[in-house]
Amino acid sequence: MFNELILLCLVAFAAGFIDAIVGGGGLLQTPATLLILPHYPVATLLGSTKIPSIAGTTLAAFKYSKQVKFNLKVLAACASTAFASALFGAFLVSRIDNSVIKPVILVVLVLVALYTYFNKQFGIHQEKNHSVKKQVLMAAVFGLLIGFYDGLIGPGTGSFLILVFIAVLGFDFIGASAHAKIVNMATNLAAIIYFSSTGHILFQYAIPMAVFNLGGAYFGTRLALLKGNKFVRVFFLIVVFGTILRFAYDIIIK
Repeated sequence: MFNELILLCLVAFAAGFIDAIVGGGGLLQTPATLLILPHYPVATLLGSTKIPSIAGTTLAAFKYSKQVKFNLKVLAACASTAFASALFGAFLVSRIDNSVIKPVILVVLVLVALYTYFNKQFGIHQEKNHSVKKQVLMAAVFGLLIGFYDGLIGPGTGSFLILVFIAVLGFDFIGASAHAKIVNMATNLAAIIYFSSTGHILFQYAIPMAVFNLGGAYFGTRLALLKGNKFVRVFFLIVVFGTILRFAYDIIIK
């Protein structure tokens, strides 16, 4: 158990670092946990990773809140629908074949990477082209969709949220990262409520991982705020590219 715990804690630190900057830490943490602890049910491992995820996300959100002004109406709409749909997604996690969803996600990610790469101003400056009412409505709709995905599958949720806040709602990268962290807290909390109520959390692994995830989130957030939007844009592309490779591997190799 000790060797497994050391490996899981190192992975949790790296995941917290990545997730604090551009989301997507679960793309590292979730597969690694499944690989290191193959003798446990998948639902149990997914539930266990939510504890370190919410720890790092909460710290990152707190750090961002000191330098970013939150749009509370948009945030409330997105977080509330995301919470409800994540709860439902967690309930269905053992009832739907993820292989049906992954090819669609792969195509979307490829398009996201291409668009971000060729549009050099994407996420560099904040653009507000929508009325408040329209922003709130779109935030609620996308919160519903991404929250459901997080409860059902999980990895990459932070990156998807950042993409929505930039491409759909007109935020810059730093603002999008900050708002995404709050919404991700809501989806993680929903999943934790469900998984803990059904006995699907290994606290002996989850708590130490949470401590290391916090450490990674602390350094990741400091780096993002120090370097600014251009750095986060590059980091976002790297993580999206890694996400594409991960989903491609799951679809083609497995």
